[in-house]
Amino acid sequence: MTSPVDDPGAVLVTGVYGAGKSTVVEDIADLLEKRGVPYGVLDVDWLGWFDAGGDEAAHWRVEMANVSSVCRGYLGAGVRCLALARSVRDRGQLEAIRGAVPVPMRVVRLEVDAALVERRLSGDPSEARSQDDLHVALEWLAAGHGVGLEDLLLAGDRPVRETSTAICSWLGWL
Repeated sequence: MTSPVDDPGAVLVTGVYGAGKSTVVEDIADLLEKRGVPYGVLDVDWLGWFDAGGDEAAHWRVEMANVSSVCRGYLGAGVRCLALARSVRDRGQLEAIRGAVPVPMRVVRLEVDAALVERRLSGDPSEARSQDDLHVALEWLAAGHGVGLEDLLLAGDRPVRETSTAICSWLGWL
């Protein structure tokens, strides 16, 4: 099948921990692969999972440098569609990510409630991490962090394939 995508672009799927971001971008990859669309998927959290004893600003700079490097590598290999997953707290974080991604990027936020987040994170095999993530997710939900930064808002309780198809269709990737 030929790719319907002429110009490279990116989508950032965001929401609180447990919203389903990583699962959705993984499914976007499956959809694009089946249609022969050159893609790259990036769970941004993994690029910032380190401890070198620096401050938060230094940590963020390294994470964004990693995002930039991986995205440029993907694009240099012929990727047309980049799908990224990361929780975004505020406009400053979003703009930093936009600055690290070298192609136009749209933002989709998956909206979930506290009960769904608790159900999803309670099954995490890493109990300490899931408890930390749950605490942060509930805090973000209560404070409204990340709300209003999106170009498209989708319910995070929909079936994964329905969500990923809606995103790809909205972007013109299908």
